[in-house]
Amino acid sequence: MAKSAEMTWLDAIEAEQSGDRVTALEAAKKTVAIDPIHADGWMGVARWSLPTETRGKQDMPDLEQSAKAMAALRRVVQIDPEGFDAWRLGGVILVDHLGMLEDGLRWWQDRREVAPYEVAPLIEQIGILVRLGHYEECAELLEELFSKGMEATSSNQLARMESVNRMVSRAAKMEEDEIFRPQNPKHPRWAIIERMKKRKPISPTFFLITFIAPIVFLLGTISMTLVGNSTWGFLMVFVFILICFMAISRVTSGLLHKLNRHALDLDRAIDFETSSGRICIPETIRYSKLYAAMVGQRMPALGERLELVVQGGDKLPIRWSPDVPEFSALEEDWFAETQERIEADEFEPLED
Repeated sequence: MAKSAEMTWLDAIEAEQSGDRVTALEAAKKTVAIDPIHADGWMGVARWSLPTETRGKQDMPDLEQSAKAMAALRRVVQIDPEGFDAWRLGGVILVDHLGMLEDGLRWWQDRREVAPYEVAPLIEQIGILVRLGHYEECAELLEELFSKGMEATSSNQLARMESVNRMVSRAAKMEEDEIFRPQNPKHPRWAIIERMKKRKPISPTFFLITFIAPIVFLLGTISMTLVGNSTWGFLMVFVFILICFMAISRVTSGLLHKLNRHALDLDRAIDFETSSGRICIPETIRYSKLYAAMVGQRMPALGERLELVVQGGDKLPIRWSPDVPEFSALEEDWFAETQERIEADEFEPLED
C-alpha cells in the first residue's frame, strides 16, 4: 500500500532527526511528488539541498545546490506566502549566493505585497539598492521604512532600521561627487580602479590595529596618567577608553570606506555582471590582484556563476540599468489605506 504524503513527510523528519539528510531529502522529494502543494515538503527539499554544518562550520552551497534550493523555495512561497522563513532564505540565496540583485529586488517586492507593513523586505531592498548605487530610490524606501504604519516589533528590528539608515547616508556621502556606473566603460572611476588594481582593500581588522588602536591607546595612556591613581580613577579610564573606541570607530568608518572606494567600486561592477549576466569589467582589471581579492570574498556559488558569465562574453550595454520594481496597484491601494489610517491616528507610534 502506497504511503500518503504526510506519512512520507514523517519519514523525512525522522531521517533528518537521525542525521541522515540524504534520506530526508529523498523522502521530501517523494512527499512533493505525491502532494505537489505540500509546503513543508518543498521547504524540506530546499533546506536539505543545501550543505549542513561540518565540525561546527557551515559549508557554503555551490551553484547547483543554490539553484535547486531556490527552485524549491519559489514553490514554498507560492503555496504558503504568509510564512517568512522561505522568503528570508530565498533572499539570502538570490543576493548573496547567486548575485542576482534584480531578482532579489523583485523577490522582496512580492513579499511586500503579502505583508505590506513588514520592515524586513524594505530593509533588504534598501541594502540591494545601495549596492547598485540607486540612492534616490533608497531615500524613498527609507521614508516608507520610518513611516508610522510600519511594523517594528522588536529592538533588533529598530536597530536594523537605524543601521540601514546610516549605511545609506554613508554610501551616498562617499559618492556625492559622482556615482559609479560600471556599465559605462569611459566612467572616470575605471581609470582609478586601473591604477589601484594591485592594491587589495584594507581590512577592518588591519584598520583597527594600525589606526584606531594607537589613538585609543594614546588617549588611554594620557587619561591614566591624569586620573588613574585610584580604583575609581582606573574605572573612569576604562569607561573612557570604551567610549573613545566606539566613538572613533564610528567616526572613522567613513574614512575606511573612502580608502577602499576602488574596491567597493569593483564590487559594484561584479554585482552588475552577476545581475545582468553580461560583462563590464576590463580584462586588465579582471586578472588583477584586486579582482581576485574581491571575488575571493564572495560565496562559492556566485564565483561559479561569475565564471559562466565571463565565459559567455556578452557585453553589458552602456544604457543598461537594473530593473527597479515600481509600485503595483495593490501597493498603491495599500498606501492610500495607510494614509487614511495615519490621518485617523489608528497606528501606535514606534517605541524607542
